Amino acid sequence: MSDVRIGIVGCAGRMGLALIREVINTPNCILVGGSERPDSAAVGRDLGDIAGLELLGYTVTGNSESLFIDADVVLDFTTSTTTVAHAEMAAASRTALVIGTTGLEARHIAALETAAQNTPIMQAANMSLGVNLLVQLTRQVAHILDPDFDIEIIEMHHRYKVDAPSGTALALGRAAAEGRGVELDKVAVRGRDGMPGERQRGDIGFAVLRGGNVVGDHSVMFAADNERIELSHRATDRTIFARGATRAALWTHGKPPSLYSMADVLGFES
Repeated sequence: MSDVRIGIVGCAGRMGLALIREVINTPNCILVGGSERPDSAAVGRDLGDIAGLELLGYTVTGNSESLFIDADVVLDFTTSTTTVAHAEMAAASRTALVIGTTGLEARHIAALETAAQNTPIMQAANMSLGVNLLVQLTRQVAHILDPDFDIEIIEMHHRYKVDAPSGTALALGRAAAEGRGVELDKVAVRGRDGMPGERQRGDIGFAVLRGGNVVGDHSVMFAADNERIELSHRATDRTIFARGATRAALWTHGKPPSLYSMADVLGFES
């Protein structure tokens, strides 16, 4: 495999720093730059310096467009609006893009689909191998069990997370809905308070917890009378997401234009 030149947008964030460390330690990956908002204090500093490493010879730029010119693949864990702008840059430069941004809505995905007509884009709410296996299992179990099994999705993250439910929780909800052959928007219950009434058969519920420095806990509960099945995943370090993103970058490089998922990267059957 030839070396893949990788750039990182949002490189000074928690995930950006983890990505820097992972990329430089992964065979066949060459880190060629990173970008941040123009007003970021990281702009002008060496990528190694901000990541607590030896100097790497590349400084953080406030111009993301230049990064898309220099890289074969760009890694993006930013915000929904910024990610859409990056997808447009990727399409214009025909640079592959790997997206781990959470909180994407239907309009954002539609923009990614448009950009993916011109360049390969890999998008996933969660890059962890374990979480993607959990998604597959959730779809299968929901398909096997009848609606007498109530489905509840519980997630917990650190106090700084801004979106809720998490993108991973929503991906699990979509998988459960697909398994049952229904649309998630028609059966999702994303919060209960006061006197909401009894639970409706076929609902898929979400519960959200925030606190401490929890990287990410997700559980899917299938509860029927007298028995309960629980599928869970706990992340204790962001390196698992950085590892998955780097693997996705190597896989996406050279692929034809399309919108891909981690299921494609990992070879899971749909």
